[in-house]
Parts: sequence; C-alpha cells; structure tokens
Amino acid sequence: MKKAFKIIDLFAGIGGIRLGFESVGGECVFSSEWDSSAQKTYQTNFNEIPFGDITKIDPSEIPQFDVLLAGFPCQPFSQAGHKMGLADTRGTLFFDIAKIINHHRPSVVFLENVKRFKTHDSGRTFSTVVNVLEGMGYEVHAKILNARDFGLPQNRERIYIIGFLGKTEFQFPKALNVMTNLGDILETNIDKKYTISDKLWAGHQRRKIEHRKNGNGFGYSLFNKNSEYTSTISARYYKDGSEILIEQKNKNPRKLTPREAARLQGFPDTFVIPISDMQAYKQFGNSVAVPVIKALAKQVVETLAVLEKVAKSPPRKTLDIAKIRTESINSAMLAAYSNPKLLRIISSREKKE
Repeated sequence: MKKAFKIIDLFAGIGGIRLGFESVGGECVFSSEWDSSAQKTYQTNFNEIPFGDITKIDPSEIPQFDVLLAGFPCQPFSQAGHKMGLADTRGTLFFDIAKIINHHRPSVVFLENVKRFKTHDSGRTFSTVVNVLEGMGYEVHAKILNARDFGLPQNRERIYIIGFLGKTEFQFPKALNVMTNLGDILETNIDKKYTISDKLWAGHQRRKIEHRKNGNGFGYSLFNKNSEYTSTISARYYKDGSEILIEQKNKNPRKLTPREAARLQGFPDTFVIPISDMQAYKQFGNSVAVPVIKALAKQVVETLAVLEKVAKSPPRKTLDIAKIRTESINSAMLAAYSNPKLLRIISSREKKE
C-alpha cells in the first residue's frame, strides 16, 4: 500500500502495537489509555497524551481511520488472573471497541490478547467476539503466535484476531526459524540493586521445593546468557522477578533491568523509559512483542492494498451492540455463579462496593 493509512490505538499501553504499524506507514490519529503512568511513557515517546477512559469516548468524536488497533485487557482471561472473562468489568470493554467499529466501519480491526482468550469459558468468549465482528461484515482471522518465533528470546504466546471489511486472502506471517539467545539482550555492568536479597532468594528456593513436592512446576525460573529464551514476562514481574531470574557468578541471581525488559519485548533502545523501575516492569510486562506486531502489520498492509471494498460486499446489517453486550454478560455471570471460587470473588467485590 503506497499511501499512508490512518490508525487509532486503543488500550494503547505504552504504544507497542502502534510502533509495529508505524513501521509500515501507519499514521496514528487517535489514542486511548487510562493508566496515568502509561500515559506518561506514551507521551514521552509519541509526543501526545492518550485520551483516558474508553467508556467515555463518543465514537463520533474520533477522526476517520483505516485500521483499529486494540490490545484490550487480558487479566479477565489470563492464567495469572481469576479468568472471569465477561463477568469481569474489564472483560466487557470489547463492547466499547465494538461500538467504535460499528460507528466507523474501518477497513481493518486488529485485536491482541492472551493465549487463553481463545478457550476461555469453553470458547464462548472468543465466539462472541468473532460473531460480533462477522455480524458487522468482517472476515475474521485468528491465530496464536509466539514471540520466540520472531527473533525474541522469550516464550510469549498471544492470540491475534484480525478482521477485514471485505473478502481477502490474508495469511499470517510464518515463523522466522532463527536462533535466539538471551545474551543478545542482556546489559553489562549491572547495578547491584537488581540482585535479589538473601531473604527473597531463600524464599524462592523454598517455594520451588514445596511446588515440586506437590507435583507441579511452579516457582522461580533461572536463565543465563546462553539460554535460548526465557519464560513470559508479565506485569507482576516487579513483585519478585521469579519468572525470569538471571544467574550471576558467586552472587544471588538478579532481575532483568528495565532496559532488558524492554529489549525482551523488542522495543528499540531509543524508546525512553521515564518512569520508576516498578512501573517499567508493569508496562513492559503488559505490552506486546513488537517484532511480532511488525510482521503482522506487514501482512495486514499487503492485504489492505488489495482488499475488496465494502461496497462490493453484501449490505451490512446494523448490530445492537448494547443488546449483545447485555446478553453476553448475563450468560457469563450465570456461568460464574455456578463456579464456587468465582462466586466468592464476585461476592467479595459486591461487599466492597
């Protein structure tokens, strides 16, 4: 596609998806992110402050665009969360995206979430998203891709859902089949503050032994410069660094530095980190693998160039997003109330409110 195309960046985080699409010619005309610390990082690197709460956005106030990008909240569907899905307020935010799509009808919708999103609630959550997009006339493609297949030394699987407003022959990018090495992203002359304390290291080792006795593989994970890849970095990394600890000679292991966390996600060293280490770990753990986004963006742009225009497609039907949202939430709540663990979580939240 020779001419520039316009994108909007929803649930923007620190702009990882935007970086990928800008690399192939995308021009961002609107962004949204509610977290103030992430907004600071975004502003520092993109020279704009994202709009806040997406639920307060009037779709008519968003400029016209070609591609909608959204890495919507993954906690309601994550292994690390309670997996309440559409029974969680954050899980319903997809319908705010759908409201914007329904109003603007962009040529492409690009969504990212955790791997478990596809199987959450026996696949019903994923089916709801696909059905809504297809109901608005989109041809939907979905696939789980791993960051380590695209040159990053990290085992990070995420699902990518891409909708085209028209018939396409879209193909997901193929794995690069290149060797990765953790040493390629590690810094030298590491500040001693990143070495974990004797107390924390003893606790990690004790819990590891307890997990083994219980027959599971939970506990800390240790890597070195020769490791092919690490486990997945998450937003909780700031707490104790247990999922990715780096071996040190004659010392306790250490956590990744914020710059190493950025590199592990494929952010360039020119990307400025203007916030505290704790916030940096949260932000990079919540972000995306930029090289995967770049590979996907390249395929999307090539498909966009030959996309059959919506005018050639059958007339679209108008969807009642509010009605679909209510029905989906009610169904999810019924399922949640049949789960004793989730019922306790819901009851606890209701008492707090």
